[in-house]
Amino acid sequence: MAIIVCGTATLDTIETPSERVEEVLGGSGVYAAVAASFFHNPVQLVGVVGGDFPQTYASQLESFGIELRRLTRVENGKTFRWGCKYAEDFNVREMLFAHLNVVAEVPPAMDVSSMDAPYLFLANNPPHLQLDAIARIPRPKLVVCDTMDVWINTARAVLEETLARVDILILNDSEARLFTGDTNVVRAARAMLRYGPQRVIVKKGEHGAISVTESSFFSAPAYPLTHITDATGAGDSFAGAFIGYLASVNDASEAAIRRAMIYGTAVASFTIEDFSINRQTSVQFSDISARYAELQEAVRF
Repeated sequence: MAIIVCGTATLDTIETPSERVEEVLGGSGVYAAVAASFFHNPVQLVGVVGGDFPQTYASQLESFGIELRRLTRVENGKTFRWGCKYAEDFNVREMLFAHLNVVAEVPPAMDVSSMDAPYLFLANNPPHLQLDAIARIPRPKLVVCDTMDVWINTARAVLEETLARVDILILNDSEARLFTGDTNVVRAARAMLRYGPQRVIVKKGEHGAISVTESSFFSAPAYPLTHITDATGAGDSFAGAFIGYLASVNDASEAAIRRAMIYGTAVASFTIEDFSINRQTSVQFSDISARYAELQEAVRF
């Protein structure tokens, strides 16, 4: 089954308590597409970059088997730049800047009408672009959507319209609380089902993730890392691996969803071991399988 990832490719500046990097490859679409590629190829990345997007980064993405035909390049535009600063607790970060640039100016190329029932992942992006992607892709097999607090605060009406057309919503615990106004994450997840998704998955960082439907509940643990270099992209990696696994088995049953969440957790654990997608360049599927098995053992009783 084809996988389409609609999201951003960015140039990131990241500050941690011990290190700072500038203009490294990042973006919701990038992290998700790379994670999905471990399970299924090709993965098509849909987005837009400026003429200043380094060719070395494009080549790096292609080395994962990611198709970039629909990654629109605007030669006279500038790539989306994003920056953040982490506290000692990597669950706490301050956004330093977000310059959307071409993302706010040029819609991505969405000529995918020839695809038959693809798995569609709407990575974090302005909701109107997510809604446009749904409208342009006929008969998707499964639509998974991620969002962010900025869209909850600034584009809620369009976000709600988008949620009414997705199968699975993925967001973090603070975003679930913000959207619903409920401090209890389980209640918040269940409340969000009323907006249209059949399933809500809430990411809780070092505390794992939960999945809620009208009739089921599942809790996936986090992988027990003792050192974190950079938490950026972990949630996008989780979501990309999640949909990558589902597409690889062409199954979205409850059992497959639970396995996909564990695979997502395993892949995300590699992301945070280095900046950008540096760690993924040396990861083999056997490494992912080993961490999957460790997580299975961790919750066996």
